[in-house]
Amino acid sequence: MFWGVDVGSTYTKICGINEKKEIVDMKTIPTIVNQDEIVKDYLKNKDVKMLVSTGYGRHMIEDTFSCPIISEIKAHAKGAHFFNDKAQMVIDLGGQDSKVIMLDSFGGFIDFKMNDKCAAGTGKFLEIASSRMGLSLDEFSKVGFEANKELSISSMCAVFAESEVISLIAKKESAANICYAVHESIASRLASMARKFAIKSDVILFTGGGALNSFLVELLSQKLEKKVLPTLNPQLTGAIGAALCGHEVY
Repeated sequence: MFWGVDVGSTYTKICGINEKKEIVDMKTIPTIVNQDEIVKDYLKNKDVKMLVSTGYGRHMIEDTFSCPIISEIKAHAKGAHFFNDKAQMVIDLGGQDSKVIMLDSFGGFIDFKMNDKCAAGTGKFLEIASSRMGLSLDEFSKVGFEANKELSISSMCAVFAESEVISLIAKKESAANICYAVHESIASRLASMARKFAIKSDVILFTGGGALNSFLVELLSQKLEKKVLPTLNPQLTGAIGAALCGHEVY
C-alpha cells in the first residue's frame, strides 16, 4: 500500500492506494494538536510500503515518519491528473489558501498562482460567513441558488469582509442574497487568478474542500465560461496525489 497524507489547516486527509493505483482507503479528520500521533495511530495496523506527506503540516509528518514531502501544488496537480488526464488547469480552494495550477500532459505543474495573503479568498471565509448566519456549510452552499438580488462584498480583508456580512444581516437582507455575495466574492478572486493564464481546455478541474460547494462551482463556471468540474474526491485530491508520487518513486 502506498499512502498520502495531506495535513491541511482545517482537515487532514489520508489516502491509500494499491500497486494497481486503485484507491482502497480514505480518511478525513479535523486537524488538531498532535496530528502526527493521530495519523500514526490510524496507520499502525496498515500495510505501508511508502508514505508521502503534503499540506500545511507536512513537516510534522516528515519528522514523525521520516518520509518524503512534496508541495501542495505538486500533490494537487498529480491527483487532479489522475481523475482527468485531459485537463490543463486546476483550481484548488482550501481552508487557508487558494491556488490555480497549470498542468502538463503528465500531471506535472507548469506554473501556478496562489492567494495566501488573506482568508477572504479562501474556504475559511465560507466558514466564517456561514457561522455568522447560523447555517452549516452544507446549507450555506445551497441557499445561494435562491438569491434574487446580486449583492456584493468588496473588502479584500477577511475581517472587513466579515463586517460587510454583519452589515448586510443588520439591513435584513435575505440569507440567500448574503450567501450570493459571499460566494461571488470568492468566485471573483478565483476567476481573476485563473484568467492570468490562457485557458485552452474546455474543462477546469476543481479540488479542495471548496469544490464540495455546488453554488461556488456554478458561479465559477459562469465567470470563466468553462465547465468547472470537481474531482471525484475533491477534498482528498492532495492526499491522492501524494500517494501516487509515493507509488512512482518506490
